[in-house]
Amino acid sequence: MSRTTRPGVGLPVLAGLACAAAATLAMAQDGPGRGYSQVPHGAYSIVAEVRAKPGKEAELRAATLPLVALVRSDPKTLVYFLQEDLAAPGHFIFYEIFANQADFEAHNAMLYVKDWFARLPELADGGVNVMTMEILAGPPG
Repeated sequence: MSRTTRPGVGLPVLAGLACAAAATLAMAQDGPGRGYSQVPHGAYSIVAEVRAKPGKEAELRAATLPLVALVRSDPKTLVYFLQEDLAAPGHFIFYEIFANQADFEAHNAMLYVKDWFARLPELADGGVNVMTMEILAGPPG
């Protein structure tokens, strides 16, 4: 697991993980992702966070929300959630699962993802902090 962190982000990231895990548990086969049957043992998982510059919260939100439908429409995306910290508007957490690292890298090569990253210097306070992980348990049952 590799991680890029800033002081004080551990608790919000853990809270984001808990929310994403709960949402994933509740997800049915026809839910917003592809369901458990598509998440193999060893899948590549991402938790990423980005914070808006002061006064740019609404602009970053507006630039980020369209990504959800685009990323979920990619058949290589198994799970994709965008969350915003209720206590800190403009603090976004992404929870993503791909079958493997190559699928994640293909996701990052998509034009709409590159365009989003290109807007970050004007909208985000720093870059994107990313934790990469491996799913240790595959489909239930």
